[in-house]
Amino acid sequence: MDSTSASGKGEALAEELGGVGVTGSNQSSDDLRRLVDRVVSRWGRIDVLVNSAGHGPRAKVLDLTDEDWHKGMDVYLLNVIRASRLVVPVMREQQGGAIVNISSAWAFEPSEMFPTSAVFRAGLAAFTKLFADQHAKDNIRMNNVLPGWIDSLPATEARRQTVPLQRYGKADEVAATIAFLASEGGAYITGQNIRVDGGLMRAL
Repeated sequence: MDSTSASGKGEALAEELGGVGVTGSNQSSDDLRRLVDRVVSRWGRIDVLVNSAGHGPRAKVLDLTDEDWHKGMDVYLLNVIRASRLVVPVMREQQGGAIVNISSAWAFEPSEMFPTSAVFRAGLAAFTKLFADQHAKDNIRMNNVLPGWIDSLPATEARRQTVPLQRYGKADEVAATIAFLASEGGAYITGQNIRVDGGLMRAL
């Protein structure tokens, strides 16, 4: 396990699990470079990159400032681009690798609850397809996982009732999808957006 976090918890967990971590931010190219360098120094390769975002600004769309929109782009889109720039040369040299981005069920059917997320994760979907077009020849794959209401979030009955499966998803179910996309079982999948939402968006 290799991780970045601003609080230091990610680094501590990584060390506990026998990996390496960096206390920093995925919005900092320097912090990401430190993590990549530590991983390559220890293992000599990078087989999988999983990108996960924090939380961007929320408000009515015309109340969001230019600074809010730039922050949203940093949180939801540039975090993937920055990290990918750093790992792709390593993956190209070793002739393969997989990148999985944790996106959102609302990337294509935006919700006013998550305005900057919806806008920039729609952009992430476009970036992922462009990336796949250009890097498939190097056996480097990129896919997005789009979780819906997951049990890591506070549960409400109203939200549960919008899900055809009538329950919140489990974080383990999202993790299993990520693991599959990163595995040999997912070796023929690239440029895709995989919904893990209990049928939520199918119901809209």
